[in-house]
Amino acid sequence: MFLTISTTGTAARPATDLGYLLHKHPDKAQAFSTSHGTAHVFYPEADAERCTAALLLEIDPVALVRRGRGKGRGGAPDAALAQYVNDRPYAASSLLAVALSNVFSSALRGVCAARPERAAAPLPLRVEVPALPARGGPELVRRLFAPLGWTVTADPVPLDTAFPEWGDSRYVRLLLESERLTLAEALRHLYVLLPVLDDAKHYWVSADEVDKLLRAGEGWLAGHPEQQLITSRYLSRRWSLTRQARERLELVRLAEADDSEVEDIDNAVADETETEEKPTPLAVLRREAILAALGTSGAARVLDLGCGQGQLTQALLKDARYTEIVGVDVSQRALAIASRRLKLDRMGERQAARVKLVQGSLVYTDQRLRGYDAAVLSEVVEHVDPPRLPALEYAVFGHARPRTVVVTTPNAEYNVRWESLPAGHVRHGDHRFEWTREEFRAWAAAMAERYGYEAAFTSVGPDDPEVGPPTQMATFTISSEREAKAA
Repeated sequence: MFLTISTTGTAARPATDLGYLLHKHPDKAQAFSTSHGTAHVFYPEADAERCTAALLLEIDPVALVRRGRGKGRGGAPDAALAQYVNDRPYAASSLLAVALSNVFSSALRGVCAARPERAAAPLPLRVEVPALPARGGPELVRRLFAPLGWTVTADPVPLDTAFPEWGDSRYVRLLLESERLTLAEALRHLYVLLPVLDDAKHYWVSADEVDKLLRAGEGWLAGHPEQQLITSRYLSRRWSLTRQARERLELVRLAEADDSEVEDIDNAVADETETEEKPTPLAVLRREAILAALGTSGAARVLDLGCGQGQLTQALLKDARYTEIVGVDVSQRALAIASRRLKLDRMGERQAARVKLVQGSLVYTDQRLRGYDAAVLSEVVEHVDPPRLPALEYAVFGHARPRTVVVTTPNAEYNVRWESLPAGHVRHGDHRFEWTREEFRAWAAAMAERYGYEAAFTSVGPDDPEVGPPTQMATFTISSEREAKAA
């Protein structure tokens, strides 16, 4: 990836002041490590009349795959080849924007102790990017940069000069020229708009990206005619973050129109009077859904399979309708924690007779688990290696064969709504897989057909209209038709 920034000057105001503003000496070639390669800064020309600073980002393809697995364009899990064969090392993108902010961080903030008056004043600037992905074409490039005071030249790059009939690629050669902007303003425009035009980021977009966008967009984004497109693309179409950014930008616009501070506008509710209720944790919603399903089934003797630290077992123990509760886990350490949680060593004799913790693997048949009314597999199946899943299925549905089985598992489609979860990653390091809604329903239907159950599905947590709920649940009951035939 390559980008150049040029300026002109006179003997009294030499162009080489660009070196002070960028905090990079024109006589030196410097290299800076980044998470995906090396950024080089050098000056192809530097004299009083004209000075050009070049930023060359040399991408390490191996680091790009290792650090960016599942993120951005070409990182989808089902596109293994695209992880290695893509345009990332050559075309301007979020990789170049991040390098720009890291290498020229002081210039981006407009800080220059050696030439403060130059940093605060407009410069004759010329920015060139030889290969820029432009999803939207040259016209979108002009719509983004022209309102900011740039003269824009965006020449489409042909797919192949030997075959002009193939038409143009989605790349442009970008030339920006202006005499009205400071260097800091120019760098902030590039930092935001390069990834916007590429419309893909190499890293997971989390909540702090809103702050980054607003800092870089200060003074120009609130009034930009393409504000909605910029915020949406910069935040990778994360609707919650985009809405948050636009609400804050609207406050900025109102404050500017009223010649006030944002704090003076956004003062309708004092911090100490905040009364909004916190959302119920997903783990609590999941337990409530399981307890509701068990209550409907009429079960009295329940297996908590993969009981972990005993949260569900504890909740079952509080309900007198459950006369026998067995928590099963392969981890002795988890069972020890569950025992402490339940206070088994201090439990009365009558209460202790209702609960038992046993060590066992769910991929093996176990005579101790036969004859129960219900079994729960809460966030368990995704921890099993796919080749061993059939063994678990038979051990539970075929051998133990409770009248009711409740299964909960993450909805992989909802993962994009977790702001702290890196793109393409599962929710827990021990998850061997995570199913989409369609995959889970297909698995449940196969289990019901194979072992003579009927399956009903329940959404757990907020049901997003696009990606569904965070947790999906299936309640299996022995088919009345099969039961009648068996009788």
